[in-house]
Amino acid sequence: MAKFDIIEQEGVRFVKCTLNNETIKTESGALHYMRGRIEMESKAPSMGGLLKSLATGESIFRPTYTGTGEVYLEPSLGGFHVMECAGETWILEGGAYWASESSIAIDVHREKSMTVFKTGEGLLDFQTKVSGHGIVVLASQGPVEVVHLQNDRLTVDGRLVLARSSSLEYTVQRAAKSLMGTMTSGEYMVRIYEGTGSVLMAPMPYWRQRLAASIQGLASARKTG
Repeated sequence: MAKFDIIEQEGVRFVKCTLNNETIKTESGALHYMRGRIEMESKAPSMGGLLKSLATGESIFRPTYTGTGEVYLEPSLGGFHVMECAGETWILEGGAYWASESSIAIDVHREKSMTVFKTGEGLLDFQTKVSGHGIVVLASQGPVEVVHLQNDRLTVDGRLVLARSSSLEYTVQRAAKSLMGTMTSGEYMVRIYEGTGSVLMAPMPYWRQRLAASIQGLASARKTG
């Protein structure tokens, strides 16, 4: 099994993938550098895959890296989350997929056209579907919180969710039942995740943590100054 480590240096995070005669996949353009006897390959998609890419706007060119050594992926001021997929299927938000073991199947998931329309993100909005057994690395704006739903509902304002179990029903609704309630609440549309399954979300971006730490540091300096 390939090993994925999240490395943090001076506030910047990146993914180190250690291979021992193994294969991994990554998002297109994710490579930073690599060392060892590793071969990179980017295969041409099937005609069906190419048509799906054109219809959804998703890049289906996800290169593979095979061999023994280390692959370092592009650093980010955001973060990454290592998720183990144990045979289930997950729906990832656009831009959340970063890397995975070769045992993970990757496909395109399209929401209902009305749901996409309500999000205001355009008719070509797409999501990535992953399934199988193995490790998947997600790109995240902050620390990831796992929310387990048991015949329950999670309401989210904004794009805080990175991934959800495919068993969950996803819809977009007005924040309040009445138009007046929606207007006076200050919230317009919210995302609803309902049923039984899990949701991975990043409610606190790293930049807010850094800002809070800076403010606290300034306050402490004033007290001691």
